[in-house]
Amino acid sequence: MTASSVPSALATDQVHGLLHRLTVIDVRTPGEYASGHLPGALNIPLDALRRALPGIRQAAERGDVLVVCASGARSRNACNLLAEQGIPAATLTGGTAAWAAAGHDLHRPTQRARATWGMERQVRFTAGTLVLLGLALGLLVHPAFQLVSAAMAGGLVFSALTDTCGMAALLGRLPHNRPRPADLDAALTALRSG
Repeated sequence: MTASSVPSALATDQVHGLLHRLTVIDVRTPGEYASGHLPGALNIPLDALRRALPGIRQAAERGDVLVVCASGARSRNACNLLAEQGIPAATLTGGTAAWAAAGHDLHRPTQRARATWGMERQVRFTAGTLVLLGLALGLLVHPAFQLVSAAMAGGLVFSALTDTCGMAALLGRLPHNRPRPADLDAALTALRSG
């Protein structure tokens, strides 16, 4: 398979046979990456992808690029961004969750990384907390606080309709979801050196 013939999405069984020939970029947060990633995957969080474009372009010139995340949504967004830059890349259908469900190994860093919930879990927790807080304050303090709950409901509906998540983007900027500069630099160096 050449870089120009990469399908937009690959199933886990297709990737398993090609893994040794692919440059795998994991766009999840460092905490999610530390919880288990495809063998050889480089952690370049989605919000750092633009910084990595030159290295990804070099990797795509050498061979095929596969972008992965937890379920496939963030990696599709990353592939769209790469396509806008003329860089062909495929996504793993179902993401790391599908990879693990198929019985394939997940690698974990040898250094003990800080434990971080997956982004989807962080979003559910934050949204649920804000809904409960809005309801409680609306009952105990002033009914206008129930607008917080209504705003969260509206945001969740918008998120589902557009397949985007502004809350995930905001949570991804929190310190516990950010890569240490040295980790990102190491991933970028590995990407360039192939």
